[in-house]
Amino acid sequence: MCLKALARKPDEISYETKYWYSNFIMSNHSDIGDQVIVALRRVIRAVDLHSRTLVESHGLTGPQALILKALQNGSLPAGELATRVSLSQGTVTDILNRLEKRGLIIRNRDTEDRRRVLVEATDAALSLLEQSPPLLQESFAQRFGNLQDWEQTQLLASLQRIAAMMDAEDIDAAPVLSSGSVRATVQAVEEVLEPESTDEELASSVESPDAAKASSTT
Repeated sequence: MCLKALARKPDEISYETKYWYSNFIMSNHSDIGDQVIVALRRVIRAVDLHSRTLVESHGLTGPQALILKALQNGSLPAGELATRVSLSQGTVTDILNRLEKRGLIIRNRDTEDRRRVLVEATDAALSLLEQSPPLLQESFAQRFGNLQDWEQTQLLASLQRIAAMMDAEDIDAAPVLSSGSVRATVQAVEEVLEPESTDEELASSVESPDAAKASSTT
Protein backbone atom coordinates (compact mmCIF):
# COMPACT_ATOMS: atom_id res chain seq x y z
CA MET A 1 0.00 0.00 0.00
CA CYS A 2 2.79 2.40 0.93
CA LEU A 3 4.65 1.75 -2.32
CA LYS A 4 1.50 2.56 -4.31
CA ALA A 5 1.11 5.75 -2.31
CA LEU A 6 4.59 6.82 -3.39
CA ALA A 7 3.39 6.87 -7.00
CA ARG A 8 1.27 9.93 -6.21
CA LYS A 9 2.46 13.50 -6.60
CA PRO A 10 4.88 14.62 -3.84
CA ASP A 11 2.38 17.04 -2.30
CA GLU A 12 -0.23 14.25 -2.08
CA ILE A 13 1.99 11.85 -0.09
CA SER A 14 1.17 11.76 3.60
CA TYR A 15 3.74 12.34 6.33
CA GLU A 16 3.23 8.76 7.55
CA THR A 17 4.06 7.38 4.09
CA LYS A 18 7.19 9.51 3.81
CA TYR A 19 8.26 8.40 7.29
CA TRP A 20 7.69 4.73 6.41
CA TYR A 21 9.67 5.05 3.16
CA SER A 22 12.58 6.77 4.92
CA ASN A 23 12.77 3.98 7.50
CA PHE A 24 12.47 1.37 4.74
CA ILE A 25 15.48 2.80 2.89
CA MET A 26 17.57 3.09 6.06
CA SER A 27 16.71 -0.47 7.07
CA ASN A 28 17.71 -1.81 3.65
CA HIS A 29 21.05 0.02 3.82
CA SER A 30 21.70 -1.46 7.26
CA ASP A 31 20.82 -4.96 6.02
CA ILE A 32 23.18 -4.62 3.04
CA GLY A 33 25.97 -3.45 5.34
CA ASP A 34 25.44 -6.52 7.53
CA GLN A 35 25.53 -8.78 4.47
CA VAL A 36 28.81 -7.23 3.33
CA ILE A 37 30.35 -7.85 6.76
CA VAL A 38 29.08 -11.46 6.73
CA ALA A 39 30.63 -11.96 3.26
CA LEU A 40 33.96 -10.56 4.49
CA ARG A 41 33.77 -12.82 7.53
CA ARG A 42 33.21 -15.85 5.29
CA VAL A 43 36.28 -14.97 3.23
CA ILE A 44 38.40 -14.71 6.39
CA ARG A 45 37.05 -18.05 7.64
CA ALA A 46 37.71 -19.72 4.27
CA VAL A 47 41.37 -18.60 4.39
CA ASP A 48 41.72 -19.75 8.01
CA LEU A 49 40.14 -23.15 7.36
CA HIS A 50 42.36 -23.76 4.33
CA SER A 51 45.44 -22.73 6.30
CA ARG A 52 44.41 -25.05 9.13
CA THR A 53 44.01 -27.98 6.71
CA LEU A 54 47.51 -27.43 5.26
CA VAL A 55 49.10 -27.10 8.67
CA GLU A 56 47.34 -30.05 10.32
CA SER A 57 47.49 -32.51 7.43
CA HIS A 58 50.81 -31.61 5.77
CA GLY A 59 52.69 -29.34 8.17
CA LEU A 60 52.92 -26.58 5.57
CA THR A 61 51.95 -22.93 5.51
CA GLY A 62 50.32 -21.48 2.40
CA PRO A 63 53.49 -19.70 1.19
CA GLN A 64 55.58 -22.85 1.78
CA ALA A 65 53.17 -24.92 -0.30
CA LEU A 66 53.13 -22.21 -2.98
CA ILE A 67 56.92 -22.33 -3.32
CA LEU A 68 57.04 -26.13 -3.42
CA LYS A 69 54.37 -26.20 -6.13
CA ALA A 70 56.47 -23.77 -8.19
CA LEU A 71 59.32 -26.31 -7.99
CA GLN A 72 57.26 -29.33 -9.03
CA ASN A 73 58.43 -29.20 -12.64
CA GLY A 74 62.12 -28.78 -11.91
CA SER A 75 64.72 -26.62 -10.21
CA LEU A 76 64.69 -22.82 -10.48
CA PRO A 77 67.13 -20.04 -9.64
CA ALA A 78 66.15 -18.38 -6.36
CA GLY A 79 65.48 -15.05 -8.07
CA GLU A 80 63.20 -16.57 -10.70
CA LEU A 81 61.38 -18.54 -8.00
CA ALA A 82 60.66 -15.32 -6.11
CA THR A 83 59.26 -13.76 -9.28
CA ARG A 84 57.03 -16.74 -10.01
CA VAL A 85 55.40 -16.71 -6.60
CA SER A 86 55.25 -12.88 -6.48
CA LEU A 87 57.18 -12.66 -3.21
CA SER A 88 60.27 -10.66 -2.31
CA GLN A 89 63.69 -12.29 -2.48
CA GLY A 90 64.13 -11.88 1.28
CA THR A 91 60.81 -13.54 2.07
CA VAL A 92 61.54 -16.46 -0.25
CA THR A 93 64.98 -16.91 1.33
CA ASP A 94 63.42 -17.16 4.81
CA ILE A 95 60.89 -19.73 3.61
CA LEU A 96 63.55 -21.74 1.78
CA ASN A 97 65.69 -21.88 4.93
CA ARG A 98 62.82 -23.51 6.82
CA LEU A 99 62.02 -25.92 3.99
CA GLU A 100 65.68 -26.91 3.72
CA LYS A 101 65.82 -27.72 7.45
CA ARG A 102 62.89 -30.09 6.93
CA GLY A 103 64.58 -31.77 3.98
CA LEU A 104 61.97 -30.53 1.50
CA ILE A 105 64.33 -28.55 -0.77
CA ILE A 106 68.01 -28.53 -1.64
CA ARG A 107 70.11 -25.67 -2.98
CA ASN A 108 72.98 -26.23 -5.41
CA ARG A 109 75.28 -24.00 -7.39
CA ASP A 110 74.50 -23.91 -11.10
CA THR A 111 77.21 -25.89 -12.88
CA GLU A 112 77.12 -23.47 -15.83
CA ASP A 113 77.06 -20.29 -13.76
CA ARG A 114 78.48 -20.64 -10.24
CA ARG A 115 76.98 -17.29 -9.26
CA ARG A 116 73.48 -18.74 -9.50
CA VAL A 117 71.86 -20.93 -6.85
CA LEU A 118 69.33 -23.48 -8.07
CA VAL A 119 66.52 -24.55 -5.76
CA GLU A 120 65.11 -28.05 -6.16
CA ALA A 121 62.27 -29.85 -4.39
CA THR A 122 63.23 -33.17 -2.84
CA ASP A 123 61.38 -36.45 -3.38
CA ALA A 124 59.86 -36.03 0.08
CA ALA A 125 58.44 -32.64 -0.94
CA LEU A 126 57.04 -33.95 -4.22
CA SER A 127 55.38 -36.84 -2.40
CA LEU A 128 53.90 -34.40 0.12
CA LEU A 129 52.50 -32.21 -2.66
CA GLU A 130 50.78 -35.16 -4.34
CA GLN A 131 48.70 -35.64 -1.19
CA SER A 132 48.05 -31.96 -0.45
CA PRO A 133 44.78 -30.20 -1.36
CA PRO A 134 44.73 -27.55 -4.12
CA LEU A 135 45.77 -24.14 -2.85
CA LEU A 136 42.86 -21.81 -2.16
CA GLN A 137 44.28 -19.08 -4.37
CA GLU A 138 44.71 -21.51 -7.27
CA SER A 139 40.99 -22.30 -7.39
CA PHE A 140 40.18 -18.62 -6.86
CA ALA A 141 42.51 -17.53 -9.66
CA GLN A 142 40.93 -20.07 -12.03
CA ARG A 143 37.40 -18.88 -11.29
CA PHE A 144 38.43 -15.23 -11.36
CA GLY A 145 40.06 -15.78 -14.75
CA ASN A 146 36.76 -17.10 -16.13
CA LEU A 147 35.02 -13.78 -15.42
CA GLN A 148 34.57 -11.09 -18.03
CA ASP A 149 37.12 -8.25 -17.97
CA TRP A 150 34.54 -5.77 -16.71
CA GLU A 151 33.59 -8.13 -13.86
CA GLN A 152 37.23 -8.50 -12.82
CA THR A 153 37.70 -4.72 -12.85
CA GLN A 154 34.48 -4.19 -10.89
CA LEU A 155 35.51 -6.70 -8.22
CA LEU A 156 38.97 -5.18 -7.91
CA ALA A 157 37.56 -1.66 -7.55
CA SER A 158 35.04 -2.79 -4.93
CA LEU A 159 37.65 -4.64 -2.86
CA GLN A 160 40.07 -1.72 -3.06
CA ARG A 161 37.27 0.57 -1.87
CA ILE A 162 36.55 -1.76 1.07
CA ALA A 163 40.26 -1.82 1.96
CA ALA A 164 40.26 2.00 1.95
CA MET A 165 37.14 2.11 4.15
CA MET A 166 38.98 -0.09 6.67
CA ASP A 167 42.12 2.11 6.52
CA ALA A 168 43.96 -0.89 5.12
CA GLU A 169 45.05 0.41 1.71
CA ASP A 170 48.61 1.11 2.88
CA ILE A 171 49.13 -2.20 4.66
CA ASP A 172 51.87 -4.24 2.99
CA ALA A 173 50.41 -7.53 1.75
CA ALA A 174 51.64 -10.31 -0.52
CA PRO A 175 49.35 -11.98 -3.12
CA VAL A 176 48.96 -15.10 -0.98
CA LEU A 177 45.72 -16.35 0.59
CA SER A 178 47.07 -17.60 3.90
CA SER A 179 46.64 -16.87 7.61
CA GLY A 180 49.42 -15.10 9.49
CA SER A 181 52.57 -13.50 8.14
CA VAL A 182 53.91 -14.72 4.80
CA ARG A 183 57.20 -15.54 6.56
CA ALA A 184 55.46 -17.25 9.50
CA THR A 185 56.45 -20.70 10.68
CA VAL A 186 53.90 -23.49 10.94
CA GLN A 187 53.77 -22.95 14.70
CA ALA A 188 53.13 -19.21 14.26
CA VAL A 189 50.28 -19.88 11.84
CA GLU A 190 48.72 -22.31 14.31
CA GLU A 191 48.78 -19.59 16.97
CA VAL A 192 46.85 -17.05 14.87
CA LEU A 193 44.23 -19.51 13.65
CA GLU A 194 40.92 -19.33 15.47
CA PRO A 195 39.56 -22.44 17.19
CA GLU A 196 37.25 -24.33 14.87
CA SER A 197 33.69 -23.04 15.21
CA THR A 198 30.90 -25.28 16.38
CA ASP A 199 27.77 -25.68 14.25
CA GLU A 200 25.95 -23.34 16.61
CA GLU A 201 28.62 -20.65 16.29
CA LEU A 202 28.63 -20.93 12.50
CA ALA A 203 24.85 -20.59 12.44
CA SER A 204 24.96 -17.50 14.63
CA SER A 205 27.61 -15.90 12.44
CA VAL A 206 25.19 -15.82 9.51
CA GLU A 207 22.17 -14.89 11.60
CA SER A 208 19.85 -12.55 9.79
CA PRO A 209 19.89 -8.87 10.83
CA ASP A 210 16.20 -9.08 11.89
CA ALA A 211 16.90 -12.10 14.10
CA ALA A 212 19.91 -10.38 15.63
CA LYS A 213 17.86 -7.29 16.43
CA ALA A 214 15.10 -9.39 17.95
CA SER A 215 17.51 -11.30 20.19
CA SER A 216 19.15 -8.09 21.37
CA THR A 217 15.85 -6.71 22.61
CA THR A 218 14.93 -9.78 24.70
